[in-house]
Amino acid sequence: MAAFAAGELSLLVATTVIEVGLDVPNATIMVIEHSERFGLAQLHQLRGRVGRGSDRSACILLYKPPLGETARARLKILRDSDDGFLIAEEDLRLRGGGEVLGVRQSGLPVFRLATLPDHRELLEAAHDDAKLVLTGDPELASARGQALRVLLYLFARDDATRLLRAG
Repeated sequence: MAAFAAGELSLLVATTVIEVGLDVPNATIMVIEHSERFGLAQLHQLRGRVGRGSDRSACILLYKPPLGETARARLKILRDSDDGFLIAEEDLRLRGGGEVLGVRQSGLPVFRLATLPDHRELLEAAHDDAKLVLTGDPELASARGQALRVLLYLFARDDATRLLRAG
């Protein structure tokens, strides 16, 4: 890595360990093999390792056909955009957010009274209200906070109270 960064080597073959931390402005070409196996965030991070200098750069995504529907969508999004926020939103849409208080790292969260696509506006309002409550009562010690603790318990989400201080 040091020899590549110093310009002593013109080619670096690496694993995804280079995803974060490699800053070589002269790096202009990256080839990612089996790109269909990676998530959008990781592909975006890898692609960001080239093109940091003034020279033109390219990131070549190799894949093994046939592509599944999700892999095709991921690669299309990456081809069409370099906007990290848009890529993150599309990744969430394709993969799902997983569980905050569980072990699943992907998939849509399972709500007991709502579904994400159908109740997005209500969930956004609930999120805003939760932020407002936690800003004024981070320990949920007020009367409303205690009522919210009861609701968390009733919906088997009272483990969340342990995470309040974590932000």
